[in-house]
Amino acid sequence: MLTVKREGIILEPTKLKFENKGVFNPACIKEGKYVHMFYRAWDKDNRSTIGYCKLDGPLKVVERSEKPLLFPEFEYEKNLEDPRVVFLNGTYYMTYIAYDGKDVRIAYATSKDLKKWEKKGVISPEITYDKAEDIFRSCKKELKERYFLFESRFKDIAGKDAILWNKDACLFPKKINGKFAMLHRILPDIQVIYFNNFEELTLSFWKKYLKRLCDYVVLESKYWYESRNIGGGCPPIETDKGWLMIYHAVDDMNKGKIYRAGAVLLDKKDPTKLIGRLKNPIFSPEEAWEKEGNINQVVFPTGAAVFDKMLYIYYGAADQRIAAVSINIDELVDELEKNGKSNKSNSTP
Repeated sequence: MLTVKREGIILEPTKLKFENKGVFNPACIKEGKYVHMFYRAWDKDNRSTIGYCKLDGPLKVVERSEKPLLFPEFEYEKNLEDPRVVFLNGTYYMTYIAYDGKDVRIAYATSKDLKKWEKKGVISPEITYDKAEDIFRSCKKELKERYFLFESRFKDIAGKDAILWNKDACLFPKKINGKFAMLHRILPDIQVIYFNNFEELTLSFWKKYLKRLCDYVVLESKYWYESRNIGGGCPPIETDKGWLMIYHAVDDMNKGKIYRAGAVLLDKKDPTKLIGRLKNPIFSPEEAWEKEGNINQVVFPTGAAVFDKMLYIYYGAADQRIAAVSINIDELVDELEKNGKSNKSNSTP
């Protein structure tokens, strides 16, 4: 049995205007003994920016900015949400969701020092759900019906001109086969896209990619706690046995959705190849402040750091606070590998 320790609340909202409603869904990156945390800050006018704090070790906050680190500057980003950060080839890359009140887009920024960030713009396709549906149908393999059910739902809610929702984007912290690799989520699965440079991510590039979307699915819902959909969590962590990915899973219940955290081990050279997967969540909403908040019943993992073989997973709790759990990373990877071997031995020839 895996032992998961609940480390408790790391960060709470303050009276400062930009974060007086919630602080949650942090991007985290470890530098030496410090963890730099870039979190979604939510104000009572329902505007989101990105705040910053620094931890000494995995849990102790020693520095916290009194103003947003990144804030809306363009029409497409009236809100900045759910950042993820990786360090790759001498540059820090932050992917985040730009939300204009109707449509969501993936945007990114870069930095050399984690202090000054340069926004680089939108990298997701400006394509409507209506047109995306036609492209999905051209996939050489058949996509499951739920892709089209979600497409229909968003058209009904936001209109036929609603842009394809593409969320939960995070880069792998290492190039794969010489290319950038980025996880993202077009409902209901998690996919991966490869590219040589960010300038390559044009509408034409995305259209070709979407025609083969079925070839780039990393993970589909499978277990009881993933009944609605799954989505990306922390940026993948490289281990000797594969890429460790902590993701979020949504369970659709009559009383509302429940968000939990799952874990999977992916092949280093081809993340669409599954090595092992947990049949049960790593952790679920249990504490009162995870069950009740701005959005009830939510644990949403988005950042991680390793200290002395202990993996600290940082997550948004009920879209109001930031908390952490810890687990021995070697034991987690071994359990994932064991589950993968068990599934293969039990499969029908």
